[in-house]
Amino acid sequence: MDLPFKILHLDSNHPLLWDQLQQAGFQNEADFTSSKQDIEAKIENYQGIVIRSRFKIDASFIDKATNLQFIARVGAGLESIDCDYATAKGIRLIAAPEGNANAVGEHALGMLLSLFNQLNKANTEVKSGQWIREGNRGHELEGKTIGIIGYGTMGKSFAKKLRGFDVTTLCYDILPNVGDANAKQVSIVELQEQADVISLHTPWTPETDKMINTAFISTFKKPFWFINTARGNSVVTEDLVAALKTKKVLGAGLDVLEYEKLSFETLFEGEKPEAFDYLLQANNVLLTPHIAGWTVESHQKLAQTIVDKIFAVYAK
Repeated sequence: MDLPFKILHLDSNHPLLWDQLQQAGFQNEADFTSSKQDIEAKIENYQGIVIRSRFKIDASFIDKATNLQFIARVGAGLESIDCDYATAKGIRLIAAPEGNANAVGEHALGMLLSLFNQLNKANTEVKSGQWIREGNRGHELEGKTIGIIGYGTMGKSFAKKLRGFDVTTLCYDILPNVGDANAKQVSIVELQEQADVISLHTPWTPETDKMINTAFISTFKKPFWFINTARGNSVVTEDLVAALKTKKVLGAGLDVLEYEKLSFETLFEGEKPEAFDYLLQANNVLLTPHIAGWTVESHQKLAQTIVDKIFAVYAK
């Protein structure tokens, strides 16, 4: 590593990331508040960037980062970065899906169990003074077929959590030969014929954008439960709501929504879409604010993963 090697931190992260980089001789600087335009005006002074999802790193930004060697995103996906352009400019891209995969897998399982056993609904009713047993009769996972779409780090984590529940776990992925002892890889047609549950674990790409729509949902042979801890833009909310109304989708656990802003920190501003309002009222819909990978433990794991990957290349 040629010193000084300056790294600009654009979002706050676990302090170990800053501390370990500093101890290794990197020069850290932070700017959590300046506009993208102001960052662009000084980005030529840095060799590295650490970011979560504060703003999009596009071609214009990259053109101004004339000395940049790496962009490290403290998270799983890289969709907020123009990856092709960055790679063409010789900039290394670093992400940390290993850091929050366990958290995502546990969250997806928690959502599924809550939906099957109506835990959220029953809890609300009891706390409001209602003691309704028959109306909260649940379902068991045993004997069900779980379909996982996207069998990368996150999908594999969820499949691992399902061991011990006596379910059949199938996975579909655009890459060949990714199945393992926890999930049998099948065609999308076979998945659609057999699945009782669908859990989405795909990155956001042009191919996965609005993938879960009416046409896609209609291809499933059986009504199914739906879990999404991946990306909100992969689901057409209006179409999902229509399927919930017809009971083609029996229930949904959504940690992500298409209405989220790029930063994932806030939802839309203004009047609520009708479909979103339905989700807010539905007893068979469980919503969380993009926190599947957002645990105390993953906060540290994500930071450590990024540090380790930076060290593997630059701290030699």
